[in-house]
Amino acid sequence: MSRLEAKKPPLFISEPLTRDAVSQSLSLLSGILKSSYGPAGRLKQLHNGVGGCVCTTSQSSALLGHLSTSQPVLRVLTASVRNHVSRFSDCGLFTAILCCGFIENFRSLNVAPFTVIKISKHLLSLCMDHLKSEACGCRVSVDFSSVETLVCLVRSILTSKPACMLNKTEVDHLTTLVLKAFIFTVPCHVETNAVLGRCVIVPVKGRRVMDSRVLPGLLIEVPEFQLGKPLAVKRTGSNMIKTALFSVSMSGDGFNPEEGTVAVHHGVSLEMSELNQLLNVGKQLVKDEVGLVMCQKVMHPSLKQFLKENGVVAVDRAGLSLMEPLGRVIGSQPIASIHSLSPGCYGSLKDLCVESFASKHFLHLISEDTVVCSLILCNRSETAWDELKRVCETAEHVLQLTMKEPLALLGGGCTETHLASYIRHKSSTLPASTFKDLDCSQTQYQLVADGFCRSLESVARSLSHDDGEILTDMVYGHCWFVPSGSPCVSKWSDLVSKCGCGMNGNTEDLSWRFLQGQSGSSVVQGCPKEPSVKVTDLLTLDCFAAKCSGLQVALETANLILDLSYIIEDQN
Repeated sequence: MSRLEAKKPPLFISEPLTRDAVSQSLSLLSGILKSSYGPAGRLKQLHNGVGGCVCTTSQSSALLGHLSTSQPVLRVLTASVRNHVSRFSDCGLFTAILCCGFIENFRSLNVAPFTVIKISKHLLSLCMDHLKSEACGCRVSVDFSSVETLVCLVRSILTSKPACMLNKTEVDHLTTLVLKAFIFTVPCHVETNAVLGRCVIVPVKGRRVMDSRVLPGLLIEVPEFQLGKPLAVKRTGSNMIKTALFSVSMSGDGFNPEEGTVAVHHGVSLEMSELNQLLNVGKQLVKDEVGLVMCQKVMHPSLKQFLKENGVVAVDRAGLSLMEPLGRVIGSQPIASIHSLSPGCYGSLKDLCVESFASKHFLHLISEDTVVCSLILCNRSETAWDELKRVCETAEHVLQLTMKEPLALLGGGCTETHLASYIRHKSSTLPASTFKDLDCSQTQYQLVADGFCRSLESVARSLSHDDGEILTDMVYGHCWFVPSGSPCVSKWSDLVSKCGCGMNGNTEDLSWRFLQGQSGSSVVQGCPKEPSVKVTDLLTLDCFAAKCSGLQVALETANLILDLSYIIEDQN
């Protein structure tokens, strides 16, 4: 068949970063992300323009998931950041803002992109070496024998998203619950390859945040159970509840016409044949002293009635999302066939009871040694609950990452300004052999290093949304925020009480300077591990693994975009 329309040649766009449309789109995206950053970030309402639900958020996963762009450069950036968030759950806005800053600062330099990329990679290696060294002043060790640092880490995550609409009392309450839930998921008996458990979030919208709570075990919503009705469960001789978990349908509609033709003898009912087979399974379950039967899909009403008459609790429509935690609670894999039930296919529970919360009723599954818990999460509105759910999931993931690598980084912009001060100090003391190895001049290196530092400092500046002054000290290299509308004073210490992360106070002369992204002096001395003022209960902390990855992803993505010479678009 001949073509109705001639095939168009592809569109070649050379040097895409020099195009106004790309620059404007990049600037717009950077502005959206910067205005969303931190505890005082401005909320964004996202919708598709033709109706549907409206998402109110300041989270990178929601923002980048709902934003659509036609610019290939921005698609590369957003895809890279979303991939980082899918792996670490945290520091998405940090990564995106830093990446935009690198692109903006590097492309304005009169240095070849190839040289910029080589120098920036060297600067990144200096940062990573510093962050992984014991002498790093913006790194905090996390001691899991004490909850102080863990509380700071979780609280920092909860307070970073204003769309959750939490007050201080609610933040403290949820911090305790998230930590409690995480501890439930840690195995009591450590093995060679220990695997953390699961925290399942149970949604309850329209209730106070303070009504939220954590229960060990798993909650399954079962509307047909009535509050106060005694739940008689069959138990084995060892006082345990034998449990069967099916992943296959038990509705009696096993025959699918799309799979082929089934030959049935005259007078034989296929439906009755399948029902009889299901009832035989039920008889086998009763014979094996099973007390609880759960099915991922639908269970035939006659089978449910038969099990009930024989003292077996039957629950269907459990859903795919609960199959993995259910298997962990009962200690067995789901049964994928109803044709043969082996004695080893069953699991067990320590107890089974009915829990009531708000207008919902749940079956509470309690195992002997559970690593699964249920977080009943409440919030006043659906929008605030959606944001809070994402934040709690992030906090849980950050705790898991921190357990693997028990470190945290100072938040509140202090890690960024400290790294910028460290790089300025380090780059001014490099030997001449370094420039020779990189095949660049010292001037080129200093230009790229200054752009690198200004990009880091731009992230710290993004935390301020009220036009207040931002300072950095010359001793520790930390970030200090001056409240908007503050009077002019001769000493900055009269206006600032502590740095952004809360570690340093104003009890000594720290030689503050304005943080305007311009090249400045390096820190006079390295940041000590023990600050002069220790405010452990008010520290703002970031996830070490997520922030280190974000730093690497931001630079690698920026370098990839800076190295683009052509964009080839298919016009057909």
